[in-house]
Amino acid sequence: MAKVKYADNLITLRCTVCKRRNYYTHKNKKKVERKLDLAKFCNWCRKQTAHKEARITGK
Repeated sequence: MAKVKYADNLITLRCTVCKRRNYYTHKNKKKVERKLDLAKFCNWCRKQTAHKEARITGK
């Protein structure tokens, strides 16, 4: 089974319009203390929307 490098730094990005989790990324928690807010493309909304950091469920 593949091992995830820095699994404790793994976060999800959730679309603010449709509330779906579209992206997974890593964050350096020592340098970036605030929650991420990025403009990304949402496949379900079919446009570029704001994506905010959300916690990963299912652990």
